[in-house]
Amino acid sequence: MFTKLIVRLVFGALGLWVAKEVVPGIAVSDATALFLAALLLGVVNAIVRPILVILTLPLTIITLGLFLLVVNAGMILLVAMIVPGFHVHGLLAGVMAAVITGVSSWIGGMILRDGRREYGRGDYRR
Repeated sequence: MFTKLIVRLVFGALGLWVAKEVVPGIAVSDATALFLAALLLGVVNAIVRPILVILTLPLTIITLGLFLLVVNAGMILLVAMIVPGFHVHGLLAGVMAAVITGVSSWIGGMILRDGRREYGRGDYRR
């Protein structure tokens, strides 16, 4: 369980690092700020994001889900306001960083799911 948390933290930090390298408008002062931002982004995504997703559900439905990019960018901007040494300049940079960190987290999730069994495909053993 602790190993999965560490792997998720590493992939979150990797996504933020790639976003820093690729997206203009994102600056990270050092590795400590990067890992602290990745840790806080995980906490914010676990606590604040579900509330915002429910509150903005009508707008998300109207935009066919594209408003979730703005919600994710808002989470990154919130982390940037809290963590010293992690700066995001503008909503567009936040949206681009949200896409990159989302892909990075998706890849990390695929790696973590590698050991799981898929029930419903003929394998009913536990």
